[in-house]
Amino acid sequence: MPIPHAKRPEVDRALRAAFGTAEMDSIATVSGGLSGALTYRIRVGGIAYLLRVETQRDGFKDPDRWYRCMAIAAQACLAPRVRYADAADGVAIMEFIPEQSWSLDYAGTREDLIVEAAQGVRALHQAPAFPPLVDYMEGMDAVLTGFRATGLMAPEAISELLDGYGAVRAAYRTDPADLVSSHNDLNPRNILYDGRRLWFIDWESSFLADRHVDLATLANFITHDAGEEELLLRTYFGQAPDSRQRARHVVMRQVNHLFYGLIMLTTVAALRPGARAPGDLDGPSLAQIHQGIGAGTFQLDGWEGQVAYGKARLNEALTGMKTQAFDQAVRVLTA
Repeated sequence: MPIPHAKRPEVDRALRAAFGTAEMDSIATVSGGLSGALTYRIRVGGIAYLLRVETQRDGFKDPDRWYRCMAIAAQACLAPRVRYADAADGVAIMEFIPEQSWSLDYAGTREDLIVEAAQGVRALHQAPAFPPLVDYMEGMDAVLTGFRATGLMAPEAISELLDGYGAVRAAYRTDPADLVSSHNDLNPRNILYDGRRLWFIDWESSFLADRHVDLATLANFITHDAGEEELLLRTYFGQAPDSRQRARHVVMRQVNHLFYGLIMLTTVAALRPGARAPGDLDGPSLAQIHQGIGAGTFQLDGWEGQVAYGKARLNEALTGMKTQAFDQAVRVLTA
């Protein structure tokens, strides 16, 4: 049985509450993301479900908060239906979504995909308010502080990037009108396609946050050019974004690249304490890495590959901060 013995009482309690029995027809481990949670595909009464068992918790990894977020999203038909969730035990049972590749098997056009994703995020942002946690930009400050403490990269290698982030912090303040129920991590692993529609999953990063976080994440992961980005924004806002909305989006796209780069590098630094990443931010571009992953020529599961990916994200943020569009956005937000 793959469930750890120490967690079996909590799991049995969940099964009995959800189904009236602790017996399962079958159970199989499902590979998950970086959260550290244990996830299983189980069958009870011939029906498949997803069983998730938390193994870590702290001020951020708090099931009490994100279970509530997940329940709100499920009630809005954006997340799989929740059969059981107990924050004290750290066990949840959800409807199992048979996954297809939305990047390869999506039934519509790319434009249809972008429109559906934008409509889903808009519906999420219109849902009842998620619990608050932290101001998103203050959270970014903490992420950056944690990364710098690792010593993984020489200060001179990231000095220009830190200058750009300083310009962001001087200009960007979350507008209270933009505080919405936000997923905050809509990377492709957290968007499922079942052959008919998209679902959002893995809510541990969710809280009441700036609407532009989710919009920037979608733009960075699923749009390929300016036309697709414009379609995303027009669909979400119901019209062309105004100058301040567009400026916030431009700035938050660079913050989003910075976030994923810092999180990746902080994570890999913990695997080799005291190690120093070679060189500056030079290396494969983000586009080259994504192409390599798709072609099977780039391995993301090794230390060197993860460092290269993190540096590519930071370099993407730095490149964006050097553009005329970014300078104009900062001027708009400081006006």
